[in-house]
Amino acid sequence: MEFRKQLGDDSEAIAKKYLEKKGYTFLQANFRCKTGEIDLIMQKENTIVFVEVRSRKSNRYGEPLETVNKTKQEKVRKAAGYYLYIHPQKAKCCCRFDVVSVLWKNSTPQITWLEDAFQ
Repeated sequence: MEFRKQLGDDSEAIAKKYLEKKGYTFLQANFRCKTGEIDLIMQKENTIVFVEVRSRKSNRYGEPLETVNKTKQEKVRKAAGYYLYIHPQKAKCCCRFDVVSVLWKNSTPQITWLEDAFQ
């Protein structure tokens, strides 16, 4: 279990750095409320991006992106709604839901970024 937590933490850190290199500003990590959790909250210009980070050590059972099902999407949407509720200054921004996949091959992360993933 500890290995999985470390893999997730490492993947979130890599996703954060990746998005920062793309010009996004980090706002918060691991935002939790009773309706769900958001791994990363980033911003670029007037757009708030709620990011779900998924990782796997192999693609033997599919790609990490494939694990973000409708139930998970709904939890992230509800958590994002609550985030905007408690941060009213952000409520007028455009919002988007992205997924960043980190697939570890030979201890090397391979990143796939899916913008506007919840459609």
